[in-house]
Parts: sequence; C-alpha cells; structure tokens
Amino acid sequence: MAGTTLDTDIDRSAKDDLSKLYHVIILNDDDHTFEYVIEMLQAIFGLPYATALAHTVEADSTGSSIVFTTTLKEAEHKRDQIHAYGPDWRLPQSRGSVAALVERAK
Repeated sequence: MAGTTLDTDIDRSAKDDLSKLYHVIILNDDDHTFEYVIEMLQAIFGLPYATALAHTVEADSTGSSIVFTTTLKEAEHKRDQIHAYGPDWRLPQSRGSVAALVERAK
C-alpha cells in the first residue's frame, strides 16, 4: 500500500510541475515566408536549422506549432521577442511579426 501512495505522490508532483509550464506557440499566416520563420526561430530560440524547419512546416500544415515550453515569465518574454522581430522584408504585404501566444502546458 505504501508504494501506491508513493506513486500517487509522484504523479501529483509531476502534474504540479507540468502545470507550472507554458508553451510558446507560433501561428501560421500568409504574410511570412518559410525563410523568415526559420531565421526568427533560430535567432530567438537558438534552434538548429532542421528543428526550425520542422516547426515551420508544422505551423504551415496544422495552423500552429509549439516551439518552446518553459516558465510563464520566460514564455511571455519569448512571445514578446517574436512579436518584436518585425515584418518579413521579402513580402511587401508583411506588416508585422508572426503571431504567437502563450498557453499553459497540459
């Protein structure tokens, strides 16, 4: 019986830790090129090219991609960095940065 209680305590602890984490999510749009998104992810998150490309493809095909999971404060900071990155100079219609949001990890 003690093992069951211990397992429950571990499960609860893991859930508590997860509830303190937040995702940074980028959203797909038609105002940014793949090159822009890849460059932005590499600059802000230090991602290797292949990982940045995978997130870009995921956002393009599904509408969004979780690019980072961290504390609320750091997630908000990273979202703000994305929003401050600026428009895609390759596309005249690009007026601002990629949309990004912060969401509690589940």
